[in-house]
Amino acid sequence: MAASLRASESGLEIVDRARRKKGWNKQASSWYSEAHTLEPTLKRFWRRKPICQDAFVNICKAVAVDNWEDIVDNSPLSQTDSRAEFFACDDAWVGRKDLISQLAQKVQGSCHLLILLGIAGIGKTALAERLAVELQDDGRKFHQENFENQQQASDFASVAIRWLEKWGERITPDDRKDTQRLLNRLVKRLRENRYLVVIDSLELILKGNEEAGWNGFQDEWWAKFFDGFLAVGSCQSRLIVTSQDLPDQIPARYQKFWDCQKLNGLTASEQLDLFDKTGLEVDIDSPNKPYLERIGAAYEGHPLALRVIAGEIGSHPFYGNVAGYWNKYGHEIEEVEKAIEEAKTKGITASADDNWRLDRYTRELRKNVRFRLEKTFDRLKKDVLNAYRLLCEASVYRCRVPEEFWLSHLEDWDCDKDKQELALDALRDRFLVEEELIEDEIHLRQHNLIRSVALEHLKNLTAR
Repeated sequence: MAASLRASESGLEIVDRARRKKGWNKQASSWYSEAHTLEPTLKRFWRRKPICQDAFVNICKAVAVDNWEDIVDNSPLSQTDSRAEFFACDDAWVGRKDLISQLAQKVQGSCHLLILLGIAGIGKTALAERLAVELQDDGRKFHQENFENQQQASDFASVAIRWLEKWGERITPDDRKDTQRLLNRLVKRLRENRYLVVIDSLELILKGNEEAGWNGFQDEWWAKFFDGFLAVGSCQSRLIVTSQDLPDQIPARYQKFWDCQKLNGLTASEQLDLFDKTGLEVDIDSPNKPYLERIGAAYEGHPLALRVIAGEIGSHPFYGNVAGYWNKYGHEIEEVEKAIEEAKTKGITASADDNWRLDRYTRELRKNVRFRLEKTFDRLKKDVLNAYRLLCEASVYRCRVPEEFWLSHLEDWDCDKDKQELALDALRDRFLVEEELIEDEIHLRQHNLIRSVALEHLKNLTAR
């Protein structure tokens, strides 16, 4: 994803002096032609709005300002927490204002553990970090643990030692051999001190099978930790956890002290705000707007996918030319629009021949979006094979259909009613199915991105 930059006031003065030496006016066509960018992008540059780094550099160099770094405004565009280096939350953050306010109130109240849930790339980590910014004035020390970091052990004892040592406690050789002692010390530390701990990608330390349950911890000490953390009642610290799967070992008896929130995509207005913040022109009379609205709708506001696309549009070879991007890739969006429209108007609700490639029609989408979704499918195939089969088989449906339509596909795999329901429950727990009550009947559908991946997997599944 391309970085976005904006000019400082002093930087604009440097560029303006260089412009006058060239004899160009501020919107000279020679300027944006030589910079391989567009007039709206040059206008944004002069208004000190963010534009993609490639366009920013080219605009500066076109007037012989080679030290473009001197032109950049390095002050933050939004409030940030100087105590933390965030993975996902940056100046391109948009939306979710009401949700942030609601969740912040919960965390400041009796909610000791908040679990943010949703599919890969939906913005769970960014929201957790944005909540940390919102809560930065309440005196809690910030700490972040990311289970995607394979350079660090993720078993409970190793993580507990890592946290306690970072917080200044001495760990003896005997302590390292006694996991119960480590658990007690960590819970005591969290209970008596004000920490805000963000734990990312909890799904990576979960496992699932029909006998042991779909989403149990690989290390039983993690279940004991969450039980002990919630059992203390009065606690100064707060945990915010992100996960694609809902852990089934968080004790229901302590529901007063924990909560979970499922994340959906950005709204239509938030999608345009995101494109605007990443440097694209989205004014109401802009010819870009209809194209960007259609892209946002096809991806159902998926933040990661939209940021990848915005970065591609803003960099070589498009440099902000949305129409050029659409001419090359718009047929991928039209393929999705056509299938959905046929389902609505012609009743063609199913097709295994749909060629949806929302996750992979460019290199950056394959690298950033498909890669992350594939890990979800791989985990599902390994842990809950019938659920994987169901997700693939049901990808034939273009729209919401009755639940029984989905379950009927598992009959070909010799699954009885109980196994069918267990498979569907596994998809629900992983938020890989969306439910809606229509005329007193449950209907199911897949997110467009999930369907795009599942259709590809279906080809291999049916080739058995």
